[in-house]
Amino acid sequence: MNRLLSTGMVGALMIGALTGCSNPNDPGQRAAGGALIGAGSGAAIGAAAGGPAGAALGAAVGGVAGAATGYATTPPPPRERPYYPPP
Repeated sequence: MNRLLSTGMVGALMIGALTGCSNPNDPGQRAAGGALIGAGSGAAIGAAAGGPAGAALGAAVGGVAGAATGYATTPPPPRERPYYPPP
């Protein structure tokens, strides 16, 4: 059990590190990051609930749901401010 827990923690840290490498204002990158997080979460939940077949189905459903959520929640780009304030 200890080996499984340490492997899971390493996997969670790797997913967290990868999600930090994206531009939060780009819809494509947010969709890709959401798909990775959703697929990982769906696979873990599916494996716990239904074994290997549940893991595959959970990864597929989680990936699609994560990509759609990441794309839909993209914030608008920040407004650029002038270098000098107006008089």
